[in-house]
Amino acid sequence: MRRSSAQGVLYGQAVANIAGISNSDLECLDFLNLEGRVTAGRLAEVTGLTTGAITGVVDRLEKAGYVRRERDEADRRKVFIVVVPEVTAKIGQFYVPMQQAMQKVWSGYSEEELRLLLRFALDGYKGVLEATEALKAVIDTPPEKRANPKMPKARR
Repeated sequence: MRRSSAQGVLYGQAVANIAGISNSDLECLDFLNLEGRVTAGRLAEVTGLTTGAITGVVDRLEKAGYVRRERDEADRRKVFIVVVPEVTAKIGQFYVPMQQAMQKVWSGYSEEELRLLLRFALDGYKGVLEATEALKAVIDTPPEKRANPKMPKARR
C-alpha cells in the first residue's frame, strides 16, 4: 500500500508539473471533479484542509483557469467553486495510461473481490481523513505540549 500510494503521489506530481499547478492543488481539483459544484467549506471538509488553505487553493486554481467561482442565485452571499471542464479535460488525458493499467489489473478480479476492494478503499479513505484531523490537532498544539504518539504494533 505504501509503495502504491507513493507511486500515485509521484504520478500526480508529474501531472501537476505538466498542468502548471502544485500536487496538492491537483488533488483538490480531483476532489472538485468528484464532488461537483461545492462551497469552499465542503471542499475543506472532504480534503481535511482548513478553509484558509482552501481559499489559497481556489485562488490558484482560478488563476490557472481550472475553476471559477459562482454566486448562488438564491443567496448571493454563498459562493460555489465550479470546475471548468474544457480546461480540466486537458489534464485528464495524462491519466489515460493509469486508467488503462488499472483496468487491466481489475479485470483479473471477480465481482465479489472488487466489492471487497472497493469497501477497503472507502474505509481506507475514511481512516486517512480521520488521521488528517488528528494530525491537524497535533500541529495546532505547541511543540512543548505535544504527546509522543506510540506506533501500533504491526499485524501480520
